[in-house]
Amino acid sequence: MQVKGDALLNKLILLFVFDKMECPLTENTIIDMCCSSNNWISYMDCKPIINQLLDNGFIYSINQSWGEQLYSITPNGRVCLADFFVQIPTSIRENISQFVKANSLKYRKKQEFIADYYMNKDGTYTVNLKIVEPGHPVLELKMVVPSRLTAKNIYKNWEDKGADLLELLYDNLVN
Repeated sequence: MQVKGDALLNKLILLFVFDKMECPLTENTIIDMCCSSNNWISYMDCKPIINQLLDNGFIYSINQSWGEQLYSITPNGRVCLADFFVQIPTSIRENISQFVKANSLKYRKKQEFIADYYMNKDGTYTVNLKIVEPGHPVLELKMVVPSRLTAKNIYKNWEDKGADLLELLYDNLVN
């Protein structure tokens, strides 16, 4: 379903993805959604299109000190999309809508629940866990654990269990 050589259509597809996701997206998320998981836009076209949309004021960037830069659609981008919406083939619009409906929570969690770990000089591991929203971190947690296996398990579980931990911490500290 990849569209080759039609720069306007590729830009509209990207604006449509932003509109459907209803949240800021990292470049990696955009590339994964549009190029890797689907063939809506070629990888070689995707990065230049992001830059062109940014330069033309159809998307804007949100700088974050703790993670990747986020991009979101501007009011001008929404107007442009509304004006040229019909130029996106119905089959592509339906495919994007279905994909976003089925996968938006997964992509949001991947962007909002950030985990990393590294080995310390003494052989222990430090695990950094964060829950971020555009513009500010909601929770930052750093733990020292005795083994790589423990660090790896925490890292793998963070995306699925981070929200539960935040709720538990909030309930215990506020009430």
